[in-house]
Amino acid sequence: MEREKLYYSIGEVAKQFNINESNLRFWEKEFDIISPRKNAKGTRFYTKKDIDNISLIYHLLKEKGMTIPGARRKLKENKSLVIKNFEIIEKLKGIKLEIQGIMKEMETENKG
Repeated sequence: MEREKLYYSIGEVAKQFNINESNLRFWEKEFDIISPRKNAKGTRFYTKKDIDNISLIYHLLKEKGMTIPGARRKLKENKSLVIKNFEIIEKLKGIKLEIQGIMKEMETENKG
């Protein structure tokens, strides 16, 4: 079992979301909920909380198609509701994948 890291590099986080590092730096300027630690050289170190917040922003911008001002407004108005809705959507995606897996298994069994 792999241990969760305390800090992640900008490259690791960008790869996780399949976006450019420049996107992350831009979002950091636009959304105050992303605040990675920086060392003396300016290297960013993202925590699990930062990644959770990036995930939320990614959802609003990329999956829901909101503009940056729209996403910022939504988070400011009711961040807890946005988080709750996001968590529900993520759980439903997981359930959908499970159902698809079960259906695929049943198809394989019926063919044999």
